[in-house]
Amino acid sequence: MQQDILINWAPHESRVAVVENGAVQEVHIERSLERGLVGNVYLGKVVRVLPGMQSAFVDIGLDRSAFLHVADLMSSVHAKHADPDAAAAPLLPIEKQVFEGQSILVQVIKDPLGSKGARLSAQISIAGRLLVFLPQDDHIGVSQKIPLEQRQVLRQRLLGLAHQTESKGGFILRTNGEEATDQELTEDIAYLRKTWERIRLASTTQSSKTLLHQDLNLLQRVLRDFVTEDTQTIRIDSREQFDMLLAFGQSFMPSSVGKLVHYKGERPIFDLFNIDEDIQHALGRRVELKSGGYLIIDQTEAMTTVDVNTGGFVGARNFDDTIFKTNLEAAGAIARQLRLRNLGGMIVIDFIDMQKPEHQSAVLSEFAKQLAKDRVKTSVSGFSALGLVEMTRKRTRESLAHLLCQPCESCQGRGIVNTARSVAYNILREILREARQFNPQEFRVLASPAVIELLQEEENHHLAGLSDFIRKPISLKTEIGMGPEDYNIVLL
Repeated sequence: MQQDILINWAPHESRVAVVENGAVQEVHIERSLERGLVGNVYLGKVVRVLPGMQSAFVDIGLDRSAFLHVADLMSSVHAKHADPDAAAAPLLPIEKQVFEGQSILVQVIKDPLGSKGARLSAQISIAGRLLVFLPQDDHIGVSQKIPLEQRQVLRQRLLGLAHQTESKGGFILRTNGEEATDQELTEDIAYLRKTWERIRLASTTQSSKTLLHQDLNLLQRVLRDFVTEDTQTIRIDSREQFDMLLAFGQSFMPSSVGKLVHYKGERPIFDLFNIDEDIQHALGRRVELKSGGYLIIDQTEAMTTVDVNTGGFVGARNFDDTIFKTNLEAAGAIARQLRLRNLGGMIVIDFIDMQKPEHQSAVLSEFAKQLAKDRVKTSVSGFSALGLVEMTRKRTRESLAHLLCQPCESCQGRGIVNTARSVAYNILREILREARQFNPQEFRVLASPAVIELLQEEENHHLAGLSDFIRKPISLKTEIGMGPEDYNIVLL
């Protein structure tokens, strides 16, 4: 697999596209006024403890209080690492661990999403180039993406390096640290310990609801998290940011520096692979497949549903083969769309019904193969009794649609609005209701052009009949700026 990373930078916005084998797989956007919070460490203040939910709300200085569950307090991780069998033991109730008004050191693990506040953890972790530092824990671990036979050797090696001093804290070796030298690991350990010491000292001098540590910006995270051995180039269209990344890379990610390229082309860098066009497509419900089939993707707050349809695909010899080939292509397309749209949480996929078990197995195998390329953790079940595939994808940041779009003012995100006739009948009912309570000289209706036109023409006899019944005149006035469902009834 050949991977290229394109970076488009402007003072107000950074955009990153990950392109694999010529196709856009991921788009990441960070706006200077809307920067994500994941990884940030705060000194928070507990504002409410909910024993029934075994959780607490913590004020970290945002518009909404953040959410802290008992499983994300330090007691749970200490019990787990102290005794392997303690994971099954009940946790100490949250009301015995925190109290209202308490100052507490917390880290954001999920950004605010919709009406939900940020998700917090009291188990602080600080990511470096090669390692993740666990300052409150002595656990030494190795990324599960590294082959099992190498993990124990690497763990013993890291154990020796981490305990060269009497400083406490545990570490997890990241995937890109597999081939690191002892010197590189030692330097990362020193950097992470220094960062933690700065956070710890600040927590003793700063007031609550204070940001103590902010994670790297998007461009810096590209070098830390996105670059793999498959990455050929990292092209960036800003000389200033290129120089910044070059200096940052030389200090922390020297192996990535040689892949950095300052893009000087006349065409916008995202035009090279039609990135903007793919972003627009990723905001729509329908995704076309090359075979003629298509996907319908609907995203709600609770879950995302994906429906696979054959469309106009008739290329196979029989109907079973047509369905199988469409589902096989859809498996790859769905995996790509999950990454491109950054969809997370519960996802339900309705593949076209397949009669042959070997076809189902092949589609699941292809789906798992495509999901293996995803940097985000996923979990997939088999086909249910209803022929659905349920899966989860870890959600840490808002989806592309939530980042770039907002609910329609007319339909408030429902995707549909009442017909002009339905609105007209709502108006007639409300006039009757008002006439029973008040005694104005006249009722005046203000509504959209479509509704007023309907009342003046097709529904004119119903309007006249109501006027005769309540013995009051009803006048109509068009309001150009009103939405299709909006109206006002003025009592004169």
